[in-house]
Amino acid sequence: MRTQMYIDGQWVDGITTMPVTDPSDGSVIAEVAVAGPEQCEAAVAAADRAAADWAKTAPRVRSEILRKAFEIMVAEADAIATIVSKENGKVLTDAKGEVLYAAEFFRWFAEEAVRVPGDFRKSPSGDKRILVTHQPIGVSLLITPWNFPAAMATRKIGPAIAAGCTMILKPASETPLTALAIVDIMERAGVPKGVINVILPQKVGESISKILHDPRVKNLSFTGSTEVGRVLIREAADRVIRCSMELGGNAPFVVFEDADIPAAVAGLMLAKMRNGGAACTAANRVYVQKSVADQFTKEFSQAMSQLKMGKGTDAGIQLGASVSIKERNKIAELVDAAVKAGGKLHTGGSTPEGAGAFYPATVISVDKSNDILNHEVFGPVAPIVTFDTDQEAIQLANSTDFGLISYVFTKDLARAIRTAEAIESGMVAINKGVISDPAAPFGGVKQSGLGREGGFDGIHEFLETKYIGVEI
Repeated sequence: MRTQMYIDGQWVDGITTMPVTDPSDGSVIAEVAVAGPEQCEAAVAAADRAAADWAKTAPRVRSEILRKAFEIMVAEADAIATIVSKENGKVLTDAKGEVLYAAEFFRWFAEEAVRVPGDFRKSPSGDKRILVTHQPIGVSLLITPWNFPAAMATRKIGPAIAAGCTMILKPASETPLTALAIVDIMERAGVPKGVINVILPQKVGESISKILHDPRVKNLSFTGSTEVGRVLIREAADRVIRCSMELGGNAPFVVFEDADIPAAVAGLMLAKMRNGGAACTAANRVYVQKSVADQFTKEFSQAMSQLKMGKGTDAGIQLGASVSIKERNKIAELVDAAVKAGGKLHTGGSTPEGAGAFYPATVISVDKSNDILNHEVFGPVAPIVTFDTDQEAIQLANSTDFGLISYVFTKDLARAIRTAEAIESGMVAINKGVISDPAAPFGGVKQSGLGREGGFDGIHEFLETKYIGVEI
């Protein structure tokens, strides 16, 4: 288990260390190196030195490195999943699923590295040829969150490598061990020194601001909260650094009266409880048509009440701990306030005694004005609201500043498409609880972000388009 930072092809110590804890019991897993200004500068300098040569590397070479990283990661999936589970708190099955999903970004972008398209055509006026090519944007700062420490890292590292960019990776302080394990894999896969650098700054805000104001840095890719995203966009604006932002969500889950109720319940269990609800894609507001609301609520509450909660690495556990006591307490406060405002609990809703950042699977019926619907509950809580008409469902779904993903359950395909087109979100899942895929563009609208990750779009977040006009 790596605990040092990785700078210019070397594993290095920092100015001090910080503990990484297991949120299920508070025990210290490891002490990881923390960067001061000297290490942050070294990381930027290393990425800058390596940038020109790496940009000229043949796409096939970059592709083969990513392919090898994919193979190593799949072979070591169990070991990496254990690290994820220990530092994040999620159950081992979720962690293993995340690791395999994360590895797929290496495989997908290994294939995309050799398929970046260009364009060559005659201009409409006939006076020249239009040549369009794509070039690596340059040194990129990658900032990843704690909820998917493996997948969010590979979703950025993969396209950056494929495009020919060098990078500085700053993982979340709660879950740095997973990122370090992935960089160790990249080193063994053959990434040249300086291409990937990992730092954990002691003064995070100050250090990130300094990096974004460094003229050697050209690109920012961030996954995290909208609040932090706004700050980073302002910082990046000073030098007009390009930003890719995957920010918060407040996903609606719409169940129409003609839906297959058991399928909708199963879909919501996936959409809500994947990663214990700590996902920007998690179903956060459940809207159910009145005629089927009682049946749906009863069946869903029963499914939620049967989840076994405990330490993520223990056998048979289906709901692990939140990443910290602080995060758990945020969840509890939102539920308590919702109940006080008239919400009706169907299951869960109380903080368990004892150690560990645990909160039970919770279902609560609320009025459409309940404040819990305005918050992204990063935990196992499902507030249910009833509606009458299709138009009301769409209005409720769109009553937020966020628009990452939405879920629609109905047997009527025309109704599903109409709703999907009317809902303001970057992604819509129809009769499915999970649609994230490395081959599909991931991203949102409104305050859920800028740009797309994954799919054909993902590599272009690390490429600049260049037009060359040729006299013939």
